[in-house]
Amino acid sequence: MENKISRRNFIVASGALAGSALLNPSEALQAANTTVLSPRQTGKKLRIALVGTGHRGSGMWGEDLVKRYSDRLVFVGLCDVNPGRVETSKKMIGADCPTFTDFDRMMKETKPDLLIVCTVDATHNEFIVKGMEYGADVLTEKPMTTDETKVQQILDAEKRTGKKCRVTFNYRYSPHRAKMWELLRAGEIGDLTSVDFHWYLDTSHGADYFRRWHRLVEKSGSLWVHKASHHFDLLNWWIDSDPETVFALGNLDFYGKNGKFRSESCRTCPHKKECNFFWDITRDGRLVKLYVDNQQYDGYLRDGCVFREDINIFDKMEASIKYKNGVQVSYSCTTYSPYEGYRIAFNGTKGRIDAWIEESKPRTDANYDEIVLFKNFGRRQYFHIPYATSGHGGGDVLMQDQIFLPDVPDPLKQCAGTRDGAFACLIGIAARKSIYEQKTVNIADLTTIQPQAQKEYLRVL
Repeated sequence: MENKISRRNFIVASGALAGSALLNPSEALQAANTTVLSPRQTGKKLRIALVGTGHRGSGMWGEDLVKRYSDRLVFVGLCDVNPGRVETSKKMIGADCPTFTDFDRMMKETKPDLLIVCTVDATHNEFIVKGMEYGADVLTEKPMTTDETKVQQILDAEKRTGKKCRVTFNYRYSPHRAKMWELLRAGEIGDLTSVDFHWYLDTSHGADYFRRWHRLVEKSGSLWVHKASHHFDLLNWWIDSDPETVFALGNLDFYGKNGKFRSESCRTCPHKKECNFFWDITRDGRLVKLYVDNQQYDGYLRDGCVFREDINIFDKMEASIKYKNGVQVSYSCTTYSPYEGYRIAFNGTKGRIDAWIEESKPRTDANYDEIVLFKNFGRRQYFHIPYATSGHGGGDVLMQDQIFLPDVPDPLKQCAGTRDGAFACLIGIAARKSIYEQKTVNIADLTTIQPQAQKEYLRVL
């Protein structure tokens, strides 16, 4: 199929073709082609509303879009529960539009074509479902949501309303991860049989999750969902199949109650000189404007103590994942590593692909990430992928271009809709459930969406 699509129908097609659990292929194609006219066809700019104007929302999905695509889109509304932050974000974004603290009012008054959701993870489902019910297509930050009931709500709303939701899995777009996908699809190691995937969050970035609202399972779904859904989506994409069963282990061994001392936040801490995790938020002007200057409205502390007693997420995690096509995965995530990055190995019937990627402290003697291809009874090959110049390993700009520019192809099948968003979340949800209930969890038991041996990709016209 030719990969040609307008920016408006791209969003429509992305969700409409999310999988046979919602529509069969012919019905999905028809829905993608007939749901709406594209802005290019009507001669109008894409009308966008944004809910959740924190650091990610106001930056990657606000300021960046205005700078790069202002000839193609226009913000018609910004919404946040914090009235000070939404006004601050409006200035940062450079948007000429009204601001709201009432989401329903924003949707009724602005009538956007597209709603971008960047709120606390546990509320994504609320805004995705309402957004579609108000007649907008939706672009949501990962994770799509945080538990199986909310996943089902989104799937049902998409089918009921005819509106579509796309999930922003930017990791798929980074060049070195895309190269791994190409090597696997080319059959360089024969049939894939197993994957060893180990992610390391360092004592800077990793610790930051324990300072913020992510530290609470009830808001983030734990790092199994908030962070690892990124990794699980990569696995689903690389393996070319859907996850079937999950068994997991995890614990809180380092942060939270394990600290020798604690305070409410770094700014008010009496242990600044002795704590290795002291972080001075006042050195970051953007975060001060967004959070410190507006914390009186909602009490949110962006520089919370990593040893607060209320932290209830895991800081060490490991899982065994079996895919419908028989591939087995050994996954782990450590949140207090001295460096940030990951090690991955793909094992196949004809060889192996290895990569060790350091993101926070990359090699100083090279300007590339290295992938090594080992052939059984053959010589190894090295692939050097230049360091990316944009966020998330170079994926951010490539993904944004594919969403908002016309006629951008999708040869690597990187577009992600609700089926992709669901399975990425459901692995983490199953892992969390496995730890709580001490049993293996079947993905098929969680929602109506059923795993397939051959992954169903989004197709664009």
